Amino acid sequence: MRIAVIICSAGRPEALAVMLPWLARQTQRPSQILLVVTGPADLPDWSVLACCPGLQVVRSDRGLPKQRNRGLDYLAPDCEAVVFMDDDYLPARDVLAGIARAFDHFPQASGLSGLLLADGIQGGGISAAAARDLILRHEAQHGARPVLPGPPNALKRGMIGLYGCNMAYRCRDIGARRFDEALPLYGWQEDVDFAARLPGEKIRTDAFAGVHCGMRAGRETSGPLLGYSQVANPLYLWRKGSLPARFALRLMLRNLLANHAKSLSPEPWIDRQGRARGNWIALRDALSGRLHPERILDMARP
Repeated sequence: MRIAVIICSAGRPEALAVMLPWLARQTQRPSQILLVVTGPADLPDWSVLACCPGLQVVRSDRGLPKQRNRGLDYLAPDCEAVVFMDDDYLPARDVLAGIARAFDHFPQASGLSGLLLADGIQGGGISAAAARDLILRHEAQHGARPVLPGPPNALKRGMIGLYGCNMAYRCRDIGARRFDEALPLYGWQEDVDFAARLPGEKIRTDAFAGVHCGMRAGRETSGPLLGYSQVANPLYLWRKGSLPARFALRLMLRNLLANHAKSLSPEPWIDRQGRARGNWIALRDALSGRLHPERILDMARP
């Protein structure tokens, strides 16, 4: 299977300097590597780029949905599958081989997410050294051969969305579909929206694995902006028809409750008070009829 890799990054050359050598270890060589950035300042040293032969650098306006779409526009016509990896996702050696094996085993699947050995976004982040230990331990236990014995397992089936740090799709099912650029900046929930609009089943599988370091530096969405998106984006996607009402409401309420419950004693790495403030701005806009995901662009201006 010809599998392309798309990596979108902005303002985090240090993350790419860690990630790309891990991509270069793949037992199955990618048919393309598309690194979508906003300009030269986003790139690590040329020696890091050279570790991935054939890597293409693609220029895009800033914003995760825009950058993902720019990558899709550059896919080769004979590409059969594409995997999106975050710039702080470190893949085990058999990720591409595992994606090919899973698509072969689950012919009805249009999209896959893999096994996360750890996810730093749920905490204060995971260091490159700690991620390395987790991956090498996993490879020692499960092997790092191009084809692993036995069929892959479906950890969860019938998913509405996939996790954007490590999601793979069949190109035939993507067709002309693109990520919704009305979800600006970090594009909160753009991964779920995109997966939900594709035909076919979405599956989380143990066929491939990696670590999402959850690097905080360079993330462009501040507390108030993310808090606004936590209300505006689910409501927008529900009205659009890509998210079921129950899913969107649960997503919104979970974040509203978490931000307010933890605002008096917040995690050091989360601006809970800022997120709660953004939640209330969004609720006010909902009552006045002004609610829209792109409102965060106005909020971001000085």
